[in-house]
Amino acid sequence: MAGHEERLGQGSAFQNMQSQVPAEAFEPVVPPATASPISEITEVGQSLFTQGEVFITSLFRTWNLYQVAIALGLLLLSLGLRKIFAPRLHEWMRTREAWPKWRLRWLLVIHKRLGGIIFVLLIWAVVLAMREITWPSRSYLLGIIATLATAWLVVTFATRLIANPLLRSVVRYGAWIWVTLTILGITDESEQLLDSIALELGETRISLWLLLQAAFILGVFFMVARFLSRTTSAQIKRNDDISPSMQVLLIKFLQVVLFGAAFFIGLRTVGFDLTGLAVLSGAIGIGVGFGLQKVVSNLVSGIIILLDKSIKLGDVITVGETFGWINSLGARYVSITTRDGREYLIPNEDLITTQVVNWSHSNDFVRLDIYFGTAYGDNPHDVRKLAIEAAASVDRVLEHRPPVCHIVGFGDSSVDYILRFWIKDPTGGLTNIRGNVYLALWDTFADNGISIPFPQREVKMLEGSELSTKALD
Repeated sequence: MAGHEERLGQGSAFQNMQSQVPAEAFEPVVPPATASPISEITEVGQSLFTQGEVFITSLFRTWNLYQVAIALGLLLLSLGLRKIFAPRLHEWMRTREAWPKWRLRWLLVIHKRLGGIIFVLLIWAVVLAMREITWPSRSYLLGIIATLATAWLVVTFATRLIANPLLRSVVRYGAWIWVTLTILGITDESEQLLDSIALELGETRISLWLLLQAAFILGVFFMVARFLSRTTSAQIKRNDDISPSMQVLLIKFLQVVLFGAAFFIGLRTVGFDLTGLAVLSGAIGIGVGFGLQKVVSNLVSGIIILLDKSIKLGDVITVGETFGWINSLGARYVSITTRDGREYLIPNEDLITTQVVNWSHSNDFVRLDIYFGTAYGDNPHDVRKLAIEAAASVDRVLEHRPPVCHIVGFGDSSVDYILRFWIKDPTGGLTNIRGNVYLALWDTFADNGISIPFPQREVKMLEGSELSTKALD
């Protein structure tokens, strides 16, 4: 009896029920070559239904009911322990603000899955204890539940590496289903059922099993490609010998290669015939010729910009009436942030075909000009000297490129001057530095008695005019 129980505890959940039904109920269903897809689906479904019926019937045995009750009790206990330990863990996490972000993220995941972790630990402890005390067959159901819970928990933690929420959900649920079928020992029947649900397009047969395989394998390959892309991109950005524009070009080229390779290798892995993509590529070529001209133009323009290094990250540029600095170079557009916090997305094509003022193309030095006028009674030599001193007193004005001041004309009521000065930080703004220089001029002229004239008009009343007569009255 003990030997029989020992052997019973070694199989899967469905295999342990084989003694209750004829053996042919568990044999893989191999439909005839002439069988229709509907009959094939029916036969495979009946096989799965028979095995499921046997499994559910076995749950009503005495020891199986005990094991189900124990599992439910452990689940309730784990939920209770989570309510006790979760707040304490959260408070402890607050004291670890100096830790790296990746470590804090994993702590948050552990905090969120704390109930599942406690349940896995408790049920494995009970399974090991029962295997030492009683026959293994009296804990085999608990063993299955423990294995399933552990596998689901591992899948949950592993899929956290996938950043895309949709892709993460697809891979997670697909992995949960796959490990469940594997542990229950019904992968062959499930695979046959999913493979029988297919759509045939000429010589191409696309089954539900093929689509699920493709989704899972592509998800894994994309996850690996994204990890390699992020790791390599970080190394490229840390290399000071590579210019910023070349870094962006290398990173984008690397992303295209990695994700393209992941896509094609993933399709080949599941057995998808890639020769059919030739027709698709022809259709894409026609679409590019008509509807995607701007997209391709922007893409090519972006590559040209990166290669000729005319525009780089951090450059201060003016496009039309937009003045700001570049904070990102995209495949389709360049992101420019202005001084007022607005972010403009300029298509790459516009940067190639229109005039662009790059304030920091070859260097960061920028010369600014301001105009002003003084009264004719003020000595121009003193005015020029005081204007240069006023501009030099402003913080952002460069000393090794001193300001200069010149007379540019004699106006109706003032002598007109131009004051030129240099700065090295155009990202700090141009309007504000001009305003500071104007303010310094005002203070310097006020302290030295230099007047800034403004237009004045004299009105004379002619004798004998109606207006003059009324004024005398």
